Amino acid sequence: MISTTSSTAEMVTQGKLQIAVENVEDKHSGGLGCFGWLLVLISLLFVTATFPITLFMCVKIVKEYERAVIFRLGRITDRKPKGPGLFFVLPCTDTFVKVDLRTVSFDIPPQEILTRDSVTVSVDGVVYFRIHCPISSVANVSNAHSSTRLLAQTTLRNVLGTKNLAELLSDREGISHSMQESLDDATDLWGIKVERVEIKDVKLPQQLQRAMAAEAEASREARAKIISAEGEMNASRALKEASLIIAESPSGLQLRYLQTLNSIAAERNSTIIFPVPIDLLQNFMKK
Repeated sequence: MISTTSSTAEMVTQGKLQIAVENVEDKHSGGLGCFGWLLVLISLLFVTATFPITLFMCVKIVKEYERAVIFRLGRITDRKPKGPGLFFVLPCTDTFVKVDLRTVSFDIPPQEILTRDSVTVSVDGVVYFRIHCPISSVANVSNAHSSTRLLAQTTLRNVLGTKNLAELLSDREGISHSMQESLDDATDLWGIKVERVEIKDVKLPQQLQRAMAAEAEASREARAKIISAEGEMNASRALKEASLIIAESPSGLQLRYLQTLNSIAAERNSTIIFPVPIDLLQNFMKK
């Protein structure tokens, strides 16, 4: 089941990538024209005539994590980007743009956001993304990195504006996942894959912090009083049961009295108090 789901996700991703590349191709599907091909032919003759001097101008290198998108007379020449390794360009007619495929991270600046329950908070985060289609990232957006940063700030405001304070503090993982899906869908046409979004810090106003602290302290004190009252109630019930048992057996009271004296003597006290039953005193008082 897991393999089927992963293969389906890969097929969907490949389909989106193919559609994006085809859209770019459609935009730039026009031919070079007669004058364009004439310039290309002149450039080839120039390279042949000045060989091997122009070899240094024609041979370019891109690294393993880079790709090159080549423009010939302003049009994308190939369906796939060049690289990694060596590739050739024609002087005067060809230009190329290097695209870095490594994962890039950036911090979302702290944003003042009004939550759904009208609480103003300051939230910042971090976004991890990479370029998966170099042609789309060059042809469909002027600056993919800057556009993604601005879109992340707007998405953070939009997503957190629909949450209340309790959800913002307790459901960070769900908020991060929702932001990731929104950013990934919006930047797919730019050839960008958003890999991860994390909420870093949530700053509350000082007055709200003091109010929440006072509320938490009052709640703890209330729970402590309830627990103490329950303990007193249980203790009184136990004493009542003990008194009923002792009332049934008068000798039990004497045994309890001797046990109490034993406990007092074990503590090495110099003074021992012998309690006198009140019943005895009442008999003497009557006489």
